[in-house]
Amino acid sequence: MKSFRDKTLPVEERVELLLSELTPEEKLGFVDYRNKGVERLGIPPYSWWNEALHGLARSGTATVFPQAIAMAAAFDPKLVEGMGRIIADETRARYFSSRAKGDFDTYKGLTQWSPNVNIFRDPRWGRGHETYGECPYLSGLLGSAFVRGLQGNDPEKLRVAATPKHFAVHSGPEKDRAGFNAEVSERDLRETYLQAFKACVKGAGAKSVMTAYNAVNGEPSSTNRRLVTDILRGEWGFDGAVVTDVGVMRNLVNHHKTQADGAHAIAAELAAGVDVVSDPLNGEERAAFEKGLISEADLDRILRRQLRIKFMLGMFDDNPDDVPPFECIACPEHRRASLEAARRSVVLLKNRGSILPLKMDKLSRIAVIGPNASYMRCLLGNYSGTPLHAVTPLDGILEAAGEDVRVFYARGCEPSRKRTEGCANYDGDRTAEALTAAENSDVVIGFFGLNPDMEGEIGDASNADASGDKSGVELPEVQLALIRKLSETGKPFVLVNISGSAVAIPEEYADAVLQVFYPGELGGRAIADVLFGRFNPCGRLPVTFYRSTADLPPFTDYSMENRTYRFFGGEALYPFGAGMSYTRFEYSDLRVSRSEDGRVRASVTAANAGGMAGEHSVLFFVSLPEAGVRTPVRQLAGIARVSLAPGETAKAEAELWPDAFRAVLPDGSVTDAVGRAVVCAGELRADVC
Repeated sequence: MKSFRDKTLPVEERVELLLSELTPEEKLGFVDYRNKGVERLGIPPYSWWNEALHGLARSGTATVFPQAIAMAAAFDPKLVEGMGRIIADETRARYFSSRAKGDFDTYKGLTQWSPNVNIFRDPRWGRGHETYGECPYLSGLLGSAFVRGLQGNDPEKLRVAATPKHFAVHSGPEKDRAGFNAEVSERDLRETYLQAFKACVKGAGAKSVMTAYNAVNGEPSSTNRRLVTDILRGEWGFDGAVVTDVGVMRNLVNHHKTQADGAHAIAAELAAGVDVVSDPLNGEERAAFEKGLISEADLDRILRRQLRIKFMLGMFDDNPDDVPPFECIACPEHRRASLEAARRSVVLLKNRGSILPLKMDKLSRIAVIGPNASYMRCLLGNYSGTPLHAVTPLDGILEAAGEDVRVFYARGCEPSRKRTEGCANYDGDRTAEALTAAENSDVVIGFFGLNPDMEGEIGDASNADASGDKSGVELPEVQLALIRKLSETGKPFVLVNISGSAVAIPEEYADAVLQVFYPGELGGRAIADVLFGRFNPCGRLPVTFYRSTADLPPFTDYSMENRTYRFFGGEALYPFGAGMSYTRFEYSDLRVSRSEDGRVRASVTAANAGGMAGEHSVLFFVSLPEAGVRTPVRQLAGIARVSLAPGETAKAEAELWPDAFRAVLPDGSVTDAVGRAVVCAGELRADVC
C-alpha cells in the first residue's frame, strides 16, 4: 500500500494520500496557523509563523544581518540572495533540532514570513526599515533574490518557504492599521504597489504570500477577492499558500466591521483565497463548518496548498534531505557574511576636504559622542535574532584604535529625552562631558539619529504618540542642539546618522556625513572599517532624504503624487541613489540597444579616476518624456556593479527592466506606445526609440 511518507512518490500524489486519511475534524485543525497535528498519523503540531527579515529571528542565537533597508543600500541582489541561503541553513538547522526535542513552538518552523516588499512611500512609516526602500524595481529585484536564497533552486524541493508581505498596499499608519482603508488608484496599484510582489511570485516562485491588515479601496486585504484570487492567483498563476497577518480575522469583526463574527470572517477569508488563518482560534472554524459557511471541499482546497509546501520542505520525511548541522547557526562563516554586508551598506553622503578616511597614524585622541554610539538595538533593528557577539560603533572604534590612540566617550544626550539620569539632574546633564571630550580630541565622531524604540511596528516602538510611526523627518531637538554645539568647538566633525528611514540630517554642521541603516550584529566593526579606510564605502540611498516634513504629502494619502524619487517635484536633501566613495568614478560611452524581441540593454564605461580601489554600483534610469500620460520622472531600470583599481576601466552592462518602458494608463492598463525613452547613467543620456 502506498504511503504519504514515501518520498519517492510525486508530491501531488503524497498530498492526496494524506488528504484521504484525514477526517473532517482533523482537517479543521489545519485552518489555524498553529496546526494541531494528527497524533494517530504521527504528524506533530506545526506553527506557520516564523520570521527571517534579516536573519533567523526570535528563536535564540542566530546570525543577525543588516536590516532589510541596509541590505537595499548595497544595491546588490547577489548579496541579498547569499543572505537568504544562510538564513535557510540556520532555519532548517533550528527546525529539525527543535523538532527532535519536541519543540513545535512559534518561530521554529520552515515557513518564513519574509521578505517585506511593501513600498516605503513615506519616511514617517515606522516599519519602513523592514523594506527594500521606495523603488518598485529595486524592491522586486532584491525581494526576488531573497526568495531564491531562502527557497533554493530545486523545483521539487524547498529549503524554506518564503512569504512576501504585506499584500499588497500597506505602509501605515501603524496606529490605525487594524481598520485603515488605503484608497489607491488603478494606476498607482499597477505601477507601484503590485510590482515587487509580482516579481517575487512570477519571477522567483515564492510559495507563500501574506495579506495586509488594512483594507484596499474599501475591502479588507484578507477578504479582498480581487487582490488574492483575481490578481495573485488568476493573473500571476500563484499556486502557493496565502496566510493572513496575525489577528486579522478578529479585526474583520472588531475594526473593519465587515463580518458579523469569527465564523463568518473565516468563511470570507477562505472564499477570497486565504489558506492559513493567523489567529489563535477558539472554535470559530468549527462553528463555520457546522453552520455550512465552509465545506469539506473548502478544507481540502486549503490543505492541498498547505500540504504541498510541507512535503516540499521534507517535513513528512523519515530521513529528510538537506538538514544542516546545528553548529552552522551563528558560525564564523555566517558572521563574516554579515560583516561584509554591513560594510557594503554604509553610505558616504558628505566628505568636505576629504576628511575621511581618518588616518590613524595622525590621530592621538578621538571623541566618540552620541546616543547611538553604544546602543545595541541600533545594530539590530526589529525582527532579529540574538547575536552571538554584537559590536557597537564605540566597540568598533576601540578595536581599531587599539592602545595607541586615546578614545574619549560621552553619551552627550538621549535620543529624545532632555536628560539622562534621574529627576535630580538638570536638562542636558551630559552636554558638558561631551563638549569637554570634543575639545580635547583631534576629531569628533558623532553617532546620532533614530533607533527601533523611535520607529517600528505598533506595540514594539515606544513612541506611543505615533504607535511606531514618526511624526516627521527632523531629528529631536536634544540631538540637534548637541550637534550644533559640537560643530562650534571647531574640531573636525564626522556625523554618523544611524536610522532605519530618511532623516533631515543637519549636514551643514558636519565635515563628513555617513548614513548607516541598522547594520546588524557587526555593524560597529563595519563602520570603523569605513571610517579608517579599511573599506571604501560603496552604499547608496534606497530612499529619498527630504529636507523637511513640509515636503511630504499627508501620511494617510496613498497617491504616489509628489512621493519618492519617481514623482517628487522638490529638491531633496540627498536623492535616491546618492552615495560617494573615497575614490572617483567617471562614466563615458553610454550605449543603448534594443533587440528584435524588444529587450533593451545599456552599457557604460566606468573608470576609477581616483587613488583608491573601490566597488561601485552603476545605476541606469529611464524616463518617458513623450508618453502622453503621467509616468515617473525617472525610473531605476538596471544595476551593474564594478570593482576597479586606480586607473582601471570596465564595461558596466545591464538588461533594463521592461516595465520602465511602459506607461500605465489611468484605468490600470499598460501601453508600450510611449514614444522616445531616455536612458541615463550619471550625467550621460541616450535615446531609445
